[in-house]
Amino acid sequence: MTMSTEEAGRRGGLMVKKKYGPSFYSEIGRKGGQATKKAYGPDFYSKIGEKGGEMVKEKHGPSFYSEIGKKGGRMRANKQMKFEF
Repeated sequence: MTMSTEEAGRRGGLMVKKKYGPSFYSEIGRKGGQATKKAYGPDFYSKIGEKGGEMVKEKHGPSFYSEIGKKGGRMRANKQMKFEF
């Protein structure tokens, strides 16, 4: 029985995680971010962040940010209340 590309990728990822640990992915992500910053400059991240924000605004509308901000505020308030002594 042949395995799909998706299944092969999943299995390969699990083997790498088992061999090197989950922190391996953080480390290679950090190195990739540094290489991108070196290649494209620090403003690159601002530009892609703006593009992403515009896409979200087009997809969900400007009120989306207000809604998620309120939701985040409520979540944060609930967490703080649980840990107050």
